[in-house]
Amino acid sequence: MATSSENTIAKAAQEVTNDEKETNGTEEVAVEPKTGVSFPVKLDDGKQLNCVGLRKKSMLGLDIKSKIGKAPEKPTKELYQMVIDSDVEIVVRLVIVYSSLTISMVRKNSGEGLGASIKKLNSGKKNDELANKVMGQVSDDIKLTPSSLIEIARLPGFVLETKVMGEVISKVETELLCRAYINMYLGDDPLDKDAQDKFGISLISLFYISRFME
Repeated sequence: MATSSENTIAKAAQEVTNDEKETNGTEEVAVEPKTGVSFPVKLDDGKQLNCVGLRKKSMLGLDIKSKIGKAPEKPTKELYQMVIDSDVEIVVRLVIVYSSLTISMVRKNSGEGLGASIKKLNSGKKNDELANKVMGQVSDDIKLTPSSLIEIARLPGFVLETKVMGEVISKVETELLCRAYINMYLGDDPLDKDAQDKFGISLISLFYISRFME
């Protein structure tokens, strides 16, 4: 029998996964409510969408149950930190909404955000060279239009891979950069707090689902 806390988590998880889902032909999609941008709920390689936010799509394939033990009743700082520090695959998918956005603007914003995150995780030491490795090699000739896609994936082995419109433009193996990038989304000052919360609820729900299947 499910406890009250399990019922709460299950209800919250159902709201996350169901409230914003629609169908697009035969494909089920999740719609980000602020922009109307849709994301496929399942990808061809088996990845499943857990939540959407204004600036990101995240993230699944997380298997940190063995580290956290009993699932908390709600997302905690410690839970997010385990995800930040882990070596599991996470994909952040950025969909361009505004037609006036340029690669140089994305590069500048990415460098500044990553630079601040690296400094925070690196005992206050800056490392602009490392921060610029993510988008620094992207050509200004690439024209971004509404629905253009940028994917940044943390791969096993602490490899951060960046794709712009399907083309791999950087692949960097460094634990600090991987942690700093995910920290921007799941750390103390996330880019989208609502999406962070939804991700946390979805992650907790996976613990309960796993337990019921044992």
